[in-house]
Amino acid sequence: MTPKGKLIIIGGAINTGSFTETTFGLPQNMNFFERGILKKITTESIKGTASRFEIITTASLIPERVGEEYIKAFAQLDVQDVGVLDIITREQANSEENCARIRAADVIVFTGGDQLRLSSIFGGTAIHQILLDKYQDEAVVIAGTSAGAAASSKNMIYQGSSKDALLKGEVKITGGLGFIDGVIVDTHFVQRGRIGRLLYATASSPGILGIGLGEDTGLFISNGNIMEAIGSGMVILVDGRNMTDTNLTDVEMGQPVSISNMTVHVMCDGDIYDLHDHKLTIHHPKVVPID
Repeated sequence: MTPKGKLIIIGGAINTGSFTETTFGLPQNMNFFERGILKKITTESIKGTASRFEIITTASLIPERVGEEYIKAFAQLDVQDVGVLDIITREQANSEENCARIRAADVIVFTGGDQLRLSSIFGGTAIHQILLDKYQDEAVVIAGTSAGAAASSKNMIYQGSSKDALLKGEVKITGGLGFIDGVIVDTHFVQRGRIGRLLYATASSPGILGIGLGEDTGLFISNGNIMEAIGSGMVILVDGRNMTDTNLTDVEMGQPVSISNMTVHVMCDGDIYDLHDHKLTIHHPKVVPID
């Protein structure tokens, strides 16, 4: 089935809304609100600025501060109906009160932090099932930044140093929240040099498209398969379908891995990738001549 919901996954850091995770404050991020991803979340929501927003801060170690920053951020875009759900136990993820809030929400935003907290606290709970059903059946917007983006797919990277990523066994993968299948997402991608993590993940499962989200960059995903790059940075795609060889199954744990013939694409703002056709369409903006 084609989902009726929309998914927005964001790479994290300075301009993603998780301002308290950086040394930058709200005023330095105003350009982000006016041209970028938070505004996209608002304009794509079914009731616009009148939509009901729920911010889920479960992944963060500083949930109160992060929640307050999101409330301030969306207030700059004239969104006033914003709640914060700091769910820290599976019992809370099954409570009827919290379930009712999720059912009533038009927009759900997962903040940054630790994606393993999201999968272990929400996986298989009542709220998780409500979110999956809403994404399929309703015009809901589900957004995630950093950890929230990494947890959005069925398969999720949760550990692995950038430096040693291409050593067998270094990158750890588990199940995510499963809003989208056939991809695996990594965040803070360019800034933290995580290409090795995505190459390893894709080599171990070549039928899955690796998505590396740069900071202040995201993908707007509609119809479950049309991915449009948004924001100021880059999205790196790693396609392993044409991989010709790897020694992944032959080497010992901790040994380097060889990979042959990976395909890499780079997306920027306005570019579109179709997951069904595996086709990238590059946006060519018109150059305005200088008089």
